[in-house]
Amino acid sequence: MPTFDLTRRALATSCASALAAAIAGGNAFAETGLAFRSIQVDVSPLRAHAGDPTAGWVQRELPARLAQALAGRMSPKGAPLTVRIDYLTLGPNTGATVHGGSSPDNINGVAIVSGREIPVRATTTYQASPIDQTMVEQSNHARVSELTQALAYWIAQGAFF
Repeated sequence: MPTFDLTRRALATSCASALAAAIAGGNAFAETGLAFRSIQVDVSPLRAHAGDPTAGWVQRELPARLAQALAGRMSPKGAPLTVRIDYLTLGPNTGATVHGGSSPDNINGVAIVSGREIPVRATTTYQASPIDQTMVEQSNHARVSELTQALAYWIAQGAFF
């Protein structure tokens, strides 16, 4: 019995240490990660694929979301950040039965930092609402807004760098 308790205690301590290190490493990266001096968003590929108003919504919202998410990492000596959005797909407005009544929405493209292209993407889930069926454009705008927020969050967390 004492051996089992010691082993269980050692395992718990190891897991706690590993978790603490992972959390600290993630926070350290976010604090000491890349600094940026400017943010640009290119939606020309998205405009060619999805058209407006979708591309216009992304063009207006993503720069502001990125600026907010990266506020602590902006510096005159930082690298310029360009995010090119290639595709944005919204799942069915009625909800898909294969996803438990929800629809997956996706945004993807490329972040360009110091000439290096890094694929970026984010996914959100839309829960169908009866009122959205009569207000499709407003519903789609809200969904695009959620996607831009999710993408800005992941970029700011250094998930792609």
